[in-house]
Amino acid sequence: MSEDLDLLTEAARLAGMIALDRRRDGLDIQTKPGGSPVTDGDLAVNDFLMDGLRAARPDYGWLSEETSDDPDRLTRRRTFVIDPIDGTVAYIKNRPWWTVALTVVEDGEPVAAVVHAPVLNETFCALRGQGASLNGHPIRASDVERLEDASMLADAALLERPIWEEPWPTMRLERRNSIAYRMALVGAGGFDATIALGAKWDWDVAAGALIATEGGARVSDHGGRPFRFNQPVPQQASLVCAAPGLHPLIIQRCRPIALTDPNDGTP
Repeated sequence: MSEDLDLLTEAARLAGMIALDRRRDGLDIQTKPGGSPVTDGDLAVNDFLMDGLRAARPDYGWLSEETSDDPDRLTRRRTFVIDPIDGTVAYIKNRPWWTVALTVVEDGEPVAAVVHAPVLNETFCALRGQGASLNGHPIRASDVERLEDASMLADAALLERPIWEEPWPTMRLERRNSIAYRMALVGAGGFDATIALGAKWDWDVAAGALIATEGGARVSDHGGRPFRFNQPVPQQASLVCAAPGLHPLIIQRCRPIALTDPNDGTP
């Protein structure tokens, strides 16, 4: 696993350089089915990673936001789960909150992960069972145990919707485009929690899940169910990533909201 982490770390660094170069040259921006943007930078990074990582590990499967899904990944014990540029809107607008998010998933669980923010010069890394780091320094989730005045990466509009049985207390809310980056920040104690009720693709959350949990945070869907990656539908129902003292408090508020598993359709 340590060799896989070294491979991911170097690949993320080089991918970040490619993305920055494309950004300086001016981006060709298109719209994908569903309405989300994609740039020639996203595609160039994806091509670079696919060529390099698959050449280095030809027996691994491949799952990326910018590559058509190949069911062959389901036959592989280890699979690369890749988001070439997580936070494309920030990338387009020349804001710093986009990342290269790379993961190796083994038997449904992430075992090595890197979230690299090139503009911020921040690289989060994690190995299963061996902790997580930011630029080589160990990280740890916060010890906050109260929602009141907690720092949360979330959309204020979500918390104000009439779906909640009781109002949320006053918290310090901020936003970051990259989901993987949000989760890494929770794992590092920079924020206490992040929440999203919409379904999230594996490439959005796999790297952040390992970094956050190795930092001591807890990660699940909003029903409290743990994630399982590289399934036929590579998607999680929702996201709750929080300091260990806050996670059960958030899940308690979320439980009444209907939950559907993308892989079985059962509420």
